[in-house]
Amino acid sequence: MDVANPARWSPEDSARRVLVITAHPDDVDFGAAGTVKVLTDAGIEVSYCIVTNGDAGSSDPHQTAAEIAEIRQREQRAAAAAVGVHHVVFLGYPDGEVEPTIALRRDLSRVIRQVRPDRVICQSPERNWERIYGSHPDHLAAGEAAIRAVYPDARNHHAHKVLMAEGLEPHTVPEVWVMAASAPTIVVDTTHAFGSKLAALRCHQSQVGEGEHLEQLLRTWGESQARAAGLEEGHLAEGFRVVNTA
Repeated sequence: MDVANPARWSPEDSARRVLVITAHPDDVDFGAAGTVKVLTDAGIEVSYCIVTNGDAGSSDPHQTAAEIAEIRQREQRAAAAAVGVHHVVFLGYPDGEVEPTIALRRDLSRVIRQVRPDRVICQSPERNWERIYGSHPDHLAAGEAAIRAVYPDARNHHAHKVLMAEGLEPHTVPEVWVMAASAPTIVVDTTHAFGSKLAALRCHQSQVGEGEHLEQLLRTWGESQARAAGLEEGHLAEGFRVVNTA
């Protein structure tokens, strides 16, 4: 694929099921909610797998982890519904402590075998030195674990044999789309999905407050992606690096 001239997503997409894997509630909404809305509008079934409950996502020292987790799960389910997603799995790993362990690879492989997606969308396992906030250690670990679960774990009868005992047959994911990649190879025109992306992010009130700053921030990001991909003036886009994993 030509990194300098990324392909544009087409509604003739052959994928029928997509699984998005992220570290925290709201990660998918910042990184890919516009794309998710475009996909669900095209009749593609999208599921979310969130590695943590976001239970460290509060500046209030008196709030318990359980209270934060309950709030953030509720917010993520509402945000998912705003872009047409109704299947959300939370793995419940501790926020701030994610590592690409065998246990996490097993749990992600389980979800992959259950959902049996044609595509996995995940976070980048590569640190972005230009924008460090996007490279939270949990993001990097969740991205790495997702890639390892796609290849080789989820497709291998002999990996995580407990999954076979649970009746979960291996599944090969044909491709992975990596969010926030430094060199995207495909872009999705999200112009008409912008309102839904904004609505999804505003569901995360514990993180963004009333979200007054969100619209301009998201427009700036979307416009820069669209401009780099050669889309027409006024368009918005989200970019991904496509990895062939068949």
